[in-house]
Amino acid sequence: MPLRHAYSLLRVPETAPALAAAQLTALKLQVPLLYVILTINSGALAYTHFGVAPTGLVVVPVLLLGAVCLARTWTWTRLDLAALPPDCYAPLLRQTNRLCALLGPAFLAWSLALAQYGDEIAHFHVFFYVAITTIACVFCLMHLRSAALIVAVCVIVPFVGFALVQQQAILKAIAVNQLLVGGVMVFILFVYYRDFTRLVGQNEKLEALGAENLRLAATDMLTGLPNRRSFFPALDAAIRCTETGGDGFTLAIIDLDGFKGVNDSHGHVAGDRVLEEVAERLKAVVPRGSTLARLGGDEFALIIVHRGRDDDLEVQCRSIIAAVSRPFACDGLNARIGASIGCARYVEAGTTAAQLVERADFALYEAKAHHRGTWVMFAHEHETRMRLQGAIEHALRHADLAAELSLVFQPMVDVGQQRTVAFEALARWHSPELGLVSPDRFIPVAERVGLINELTQILLAKALRVMATWPAHVGLSFNLSMADITAPEAVGRLCALIKASGVDPSRLQLEATETAMIDDFAQAQAGLARLKALGVSLSLDDFGTGYSSLAYVHRLPVDKLKIDRSFTQGLMEHDSARKIIRSILELSRSLKLDCVVEGVETHEQAALLQALGCRTMQGYLFHRPMAPEAIGPYLRREDVGTSALDDTRFSRRRA
Repeated sequence: MPLRHAYSLLRVPETAPALAAAQLTALKLQVPLLYVILTINSGALAYTHFGVAPTGLVVVPVLLLGAVCLARTWTWTRLDLAALPPDCYAPLLRQTNRLCALLGPAFLAWSLALAQYGDEIAHFHVFFYVAITTIACVFCLMHLRSAALIVAVCVIVPFVGFALVQQQAILKAIAVNQLLVGGVMVFILFVYYRDFTRLVGQNEKLEALGAENLRLAATDMLTGLPNRRSFFPALDAAIRCTETGGDGFTLAIIDLDGFKGVNDSHGHVAGDRVLEEVAERLKAVVPRGSTLARLGGDEFALIIVHRGRDDDLEVQCRSIIAAVSRPFACDGLNARIGASIGCARYVEAGTTAAQLVERADFALYEAKAHHRGTWVMFAHEHETRMRLQGAIEHALRHADLAAELSLVFQPMVDVGQQRTVAFEALARWHSPELGLVSPDRFIPVAERVGLINELTQILLAKALRVMATWPAHVGLSFNLSMADITAPEAVGRLCALIKASGVDPSRLQLEATETAMIDDFAQAQAGLARLKALGVSLSLDDFGTGYSSLAYVHRLPVDKLKIDRSFTQGLMEHDSARKIIRSILELSRSLKLDCVVEGVETHEQAALLQALGCRTMQGYLFHRPMAPEAIGPYLRREDVGTSALDDTRFSRRRA
């Protein structure tokens, strides 16, 4: 058993790759130094014995052994540990052990052969050479205990035995000293090697913990997908791969439609289950070789590598949308959502990660604004539109909004009483930089960059001041953005502004689109309830254009529905438009809500709408939007008895 234990001390462990890697790292620095010491010391010994001992004994061994030392030094300095597979670690260390077992005795035999020649000083030099060189070699090999012990056993033991049989007392004393020093070195070697192996083990655990922490930091904990932190390095890697001749790719950003409604209706636990299921569905349909990640919230990103025809991308996007759109039913949850996708192709849309993300985001915005439930590829016309929006954003951020924003007002007419009951305030912006910018261009930009609350405050204050000059029976209709009704701070500022205006809140009608409310229903419901408590009336604008109108309208504290102009435009040509308007009017009556039809432009439309039961209308047939100073004369003409439906009046105002 002791012999087996002793033998194990001279072997390289087979099952410790981390220890072997650390040993090779240390030896790569120290073994070349060992060979340099051997070469220099051996050259010095040969120099002092040249002409004293036989030339062949002096020169030939030192040249051969020196050549071996130089070759091994070159090998170690050229060794690339980073490229070395782990299964090569142990063979290299075993090779070091074998070389120690060969070179140690070889250098010792050569030096002791020289000790037979010369005087006492030459003998002393040989002994000094062996002792000092052995100590240096053992310390250079301390990280590989087996090699250091081999040198100690193969050199010190024979050397001490040889010295003890010499006649000179000083050589015997050197032998005793060498034995003591060797014993201390071996003790230090064991202590150092124990601490070294413990440190390597601790580092291995820390590296494993660090690797696990990095994995966790790069993983979305809910879905198990890569997260935003790890996705962008993957996007950079895809760009580099394509630049060096790899396959091209398209960046797709996926956003869930109606997910907030799931959270609001079923709670966040149910929302988390939906996100987990969405992740599983996406993993099942995304093409092999693609990179899928969750960027946060209900937004996912996908790097789709091009493998075939151009129309493959459309097939892949449609399969993703179809997978997400299937009903979710588990643990009593019954929900349905959709997905919109914005795509940006490398290099057509951009050559950097930032450009691709920006353009994919823009394409996603276009999909959600105009083509919900489908996919949009970023194209040249989007680039033009994005640059225009960038210019609008820059101008908005540097604008004197209080001075540059203005309002026009369009009448809402009760056709039964033939009189105007309210005016809708419509925003206008005249920019010194860009000129007159239409609201359908600057309002979405203001919403996207977070300036819409400031615009709303300025415009509502202006509208309330104008309204204060109107007769008491004429009301004001004012449009709110999603950010105005879903942010508690913004709602609080609106309430304070209305109270400070001094107008009767019952004359004020606040409008919000159904899409704005549905996107964040719980906050919208709370915000509208606060506004309703002031006494204002609430209107659901563009009714019928969303996909969840009937599911939500009865849960909102609204007083009025506004039928979108898109239905009015097809009223005379399409029976389906008439049926939709009739259904909305019947819904309004059953819910005891008022109803306004927008976009009325012809007498035929007005007559048909009146026959369907609509009383309040708005559109160019009655009047185009007018400046505040034109409202007074307009109302006075109405008061003197000119009918709101007089053909001559309509034709004059449309001219």
